[in-house]
Amino acid sequence: MDIKEEIGRRRTFAIISHPDAGKTTLTEKLLLFGGQIQVAGAVKSNKIKKSATSDWMEIEKQRGISVTTSVMEFDYEGYKINILDTPGHQDFAEDTFRTLTAVDSVIIVVDSAKGVETQTRKLMSVCRMRNTPVIVFVNKMDREGRDPFELLDELESELQISVRPLSWPIDQGARFKGVYNIYEKKLDLFTPNKQRVTEKVEVDIDSEQLDANIGKEQADRLRTDLEFVNGVYPEFDVDEYLNALVAPVFFGSALNNFGVQELLDCFVKIAPSPRPVQAVERVVAPEDPKFTGFIFKITANIDPNHRSCVAFCKICSGKFERNAPYRHIRLGKDMRFSSPTQFMAQRKSTIDEAYPGDIIGLPDTGNFKIGDTLTEGELLHFKGLPSFSPEMFKYIENADPMKTKQLAKGIDQLMGEGVAQLFVNQHNGRKLIGTVGQLQFEVIQYRLENEYNAKCRWEPVSLYKACWIESDDPQELENFKRRKYQYMAKDIEGRDVFLADSSYVLQMAQNDFKGIRFHFTSEF
Repeated sequence: MDIKEEIGRRRTFAIISHPDAGKTTLTEKLLLFGGQIQVAGAVKSNKIKKSATSDWMEIEKQRGISVTTSVMEFDYEGYKINILDTPGHQDFAEDTFRTLTAVDSVIIVVDSAKGVETQTRKLMSVCRMRNTPVIVFVNKMDREGRDPFELLDELESELQISVRPLSWPIDQGARFKGVYNIYEKKLDLFTPNKQRVTEKVEVDIDSEQLDANIGKEQADRLRTDLEFVNGVYPEFDVDEYLNALVAPVFFGSALNNFGVQELLDCFVKIAPSPRPVQAVERVVAPEDPKFTGFIFKITANIDPNHRSCVAFCKICSGKFERNAPYRHIRLGKDMRFSSPTQFMAQRKSTIDEAYPGDIIGLPDTGNFKIGDTLTEGELLHFKGLPSFSPEMFKYIENADPMKTKQLAKGIDQLMGEGVAQLFVNQHNGRKLIGTVGQLQFEVIQYRLENEYNAKCRWEPVSLYKACWIESDDPQELENFKRRKYQYMAKDIEGRDVFLADSSYVLQMAQNDFKGIRFHFTSEF
């Protein structure tokens, strides 16, 4: 198969949603169709030891939430599918934002009872910014929820995108009979079963067979609904979807494996294959003959027995080959990778080659940072992997003096992963951790203890925001740093960071020092 065909059959996408909308369950069911797992794990209950395939960290299994993006790949009907299951919890939003830079399209999961929630809105704004095509899956139709038309209106107004239903539910909750697949013009009848796939009936919407299958009353209602759908929403146009102007909508129940295959069948046909990526120097097309890729995520301790780090690399162009020399642009040196891997959550296998759109794991001994570029020698820099200004801060202290080395190594690796941000206060030399949410502190403490055998304790500190500062006038920068000495820190890159303890102090600083630029993301 030549490189063009390989690119054409790849689909790399992320599944995003508000916590608890059923994202990880949907991922599991997609893997079931890809033949990667034989039995769907029960995610909800801690009593059932089979937890979700994509949640491999111990803390994820205990909490029943995803705290880190996991990567899974499988083949389906001639297509090569790469799924990134992202954390829904807002405390881990930064991991999700970075993941969205590595995908070509997105599936958003929405709970039929709750509709669009805060986190969904935020994630959608990132998709809009990057013009990423979006498909919406309305989940939990087998529970009582809201009226489908009301949900579609809310999706349009809240996500600021036109929608087009490609399947339509026949009632909901206890009365849920299935969906009519508008895209394939088939009726899918619902039988609650977590392991089995639904039965499909080819049926003419005006025939008596429809009445026989779902009852006259519901058949009449379905006909009226579909007439209304076709009257209100324009015909589905694939190009509008690919240009991120319209979002196709599917209905189903991921837990009961219903509506998932319909989503997958339509997805592989219409979703984009790998797209060109904007680098600082030029646009990189997937068909370019030479290999390029960037690191969008680093994970420590995927295998607890081997204390190893893995850097996740998204391939943008050319063909990646095992043991070939590739240039690490930031370090300016060539590197070879003898055991690049592909993932099925925590199961991984060594590969010999990979193509644009693939996500590969590269063993990392501290060479990589998020945002690093690898090429066959060309000087390229991929942008768009920012760190955001944290909103919560605590001093991290060693709770066991015998384990100082382990703690230092643990903090180093976890910060390299982008779990949180580390600042060193210039005034007293203390280490300060900045996060987006409270839960991250618990995850850090838990992972330090369980993965590095180190104990830490937190000391609260009252700060409003950390912002990166720079100036074209070295004298003014020096004056600022002298005047704000107590509130100056360095990040892990050694850049100057101002720790403002209130919005008033920050505003005053901006007014008093006109020659200084204050940045709220680390990419400037």
